[in-house]
Amino acid sequence: MSCRLPGADGPAAFWELLRSGRGAVDEVPPGRWGVPEDAVPGDGRQRGAFLDGVDRFDARFFGISPREAAAMDPQQRLVLELAWEALEDAGIVPEALRGSRTSVFVGTLRDDYTNLLYQHGTEAITPHTMTGVNRGVIANRVSYHLGLQGPSLTVDSAQSSSLVAVHLACESLRAGESVLALAAGVNLNLLTENATTEERFGALSPDGVTYTFDSRANGFVPGEGGGVLVLKPLSLALADGDHVHGVIRASAVNNDGATPGGLTVPSAAAQEQVVRLAHERAALGAGEQVQYVELHGTGTPVGDPIEAAALGAALGADRAPGDPLRVGSVKTNIGHLEGAAGIAGLIKTLLSITHRELPASLNFASPNPGIPLDALGLAVQREHSAWPHPERPLAAGVSSFGMGGTNAHVVVTEGPAVPAPQEPTEAATEALPWVLSARSDEALRAQAGRLAAFAAADGAPDPVDTAFSLATTRTAFEERAVVVGTDRSALVEGLRALAEGRPGAGVVRGAPAAGTTAFLFTGQGAQRPGMGEELYAAFPVFADAFDAVAGELDPLLKRSIREVIASGEALDETGNTQPALFAVEVALYRLLESWGLAPSHVAGHSIGELAAAHVAGILSLPDAAKLVVARARLMQALPTGGAMIAVQATEAEVLPL
Repeated sequence: MSCRLPGADGPAAFWELLRSGRGAVDEVPPGRWGVPEDAVPGDGRQRGAFLDGVDRFDARFFGISPREAAAMDPQQRLVLELAWEALEDAGIVPEALRGSRTSVFVGTLRDDYTNLLYQHGTEAITPHTMTGVNRGVIANRVSYHLGLQGPSLTVDSAQSSSLVAVHLACESLRAGESVLALAAGVNLNLLTENATTEERFGALSPDGVTYTFDSRANGFVPGEGGGVLVLKPLSLALADGDHVHGVIRASAVNNDGATPGGLTVPSAAAQEQVVRLAHERAALGAGEQVQYVELHGTGTPVGDPIEAAALGAALGADRAPGDPLRVGSVKTNIGHLEGAAGIAGLIKTLLSITHRELPASLNFASPNPGIPLDALGLAVQREHSAWPHPERPLAAGVSSFGMGGTNAHVVVTEGPAVPAPQEPTEAATEALPWVLSARSDEALRAQAGRLAAFAAADGAPDPVDTAFSLATTRTAFEERAVVVGTDRSALVEGLRALAEGRPGAGVVRGAPAAGTTAFLFTGQGAQRPGMGEELYAAFPVFADAFDAVAGELDPLLKRSIREVIASGEALDETGNTQPALFAVEVALYRLLESWGLAPSHVAGHSIGELAAAHVAGILSLPDAAKLVVARARLMQALPTGGAMIAVQATEAEVLPL
């Protein structure tokens, strides 16, 4: 899951905005558009919820030239970045999906960049313009850059586009045409003409405030942003040990048809139908009654009463006395994201499930006279609180409706219970590595700063879990660093040093060198008492591999090789030295192998030759152990007083001697 929303550059920041009950509506930022010539006091075109830096894009990261990047709709750029971030959040290395049946569905409705570009005449058109401004390419570009070969399409059903995209992604997974899906929504407001169109249509709030279901409802406030969800069949997600933010139990899409009031007048009957259909498909159990619905909730005098009536008829009528269905709208926080509105509401709902808290729906004082909340079995979520029945499985609905009559509703529940995580292992190892990489030095330092803030925050994951994720679920780029520390505070301090470009204890920088990797296994003379004990205590992979080797050696030696190493008393006897080195070398290889260090070549010196032959698959462990013990005994039996000479020569030069 990823998002870039007004006042929030990611899910954690978005939740903090929601939890604190803040809104992100403000004046139009400088440089977007000037004051319209026909502007008057109370003109809704001068307020909205906007993103910072919509002109910024890390083109180099995706291998896109500056010229092509300049021709790309910023909505393409934003979705591309968010797709990468969502996969990282899911613990998926994007490169691992190349060639897979992974689908991409993106909801949007804006063409602002196209219109803005064409205002400058044909001189602004370049060879990259055709793909740069085509809305269909928003989804296709993600598929292209990540090498995804499932369905890829951009969806436009007006304001319901992104929730319809979620529906289509789920259907693609259920049909088996996709094994994984990215569902997204994006909306950027770049032209004052769009705001003027909505203002003259009567949809904008004159005072720049969204009053969902409130008596003061007078229109919506424009907003912008984007979000991406990674969707996967639940059975596969659980089998793969994925973190499940929530489960989409069902979804439905329909259309109002020929409404008597006109094309843009909502139909209560159609909205009721789509909600009922989604919940029938969800087949929630007796203890899974929906406790909350994220409304479309645009705050319009016409639309709000229609939505309330439809929702009350579909879900509110059977509520127990004193247990109304809670409702709210994220549009009161971040405005109406139009093509991305549905996915913004769904992400809010997933975060509410994750944190088991319901954020307040802002700007509500008294209900719209046309909305009898009590009679409908509804209640606006006025304050931040726990879910009404936290002891029950959490279940919610999310609605999104398009002005042309295309309606979507999604039913989402919490994921199945998983075993409780182990207690944090702050001192699980004597040296814990956190690895980072990026395309450039600047990006690497910025990443270190973000990770430091994340790791230092309350509720941050176990440092060992973080180390595992950083090492196994991230793409390795050219600029690399590892921060080594014994506990969280040391790791965070190392990250801060890296971010600030200053020397830090435990901070190592490097870059990959051309060539392959070779492992050389040592011979006799490198042994020491207690060798490998720290690794044995710190890393189960090392311990298991050592125990497997010891299981073959000990019966042959008629003693414990681990005790020989630990005591050191007889370690320098050749009969013990060579088996001890063999055991440690094989265990160390297995540890490095578990970290992804796979050599192209192995070689050994003396007893190290047998270790190399074993890890290369030439000798089985039982056979290698027998050879090691036999060789060690034979060398131990040699007369004392001998010597060894090393000759640097070729075989042809040595044989005549």
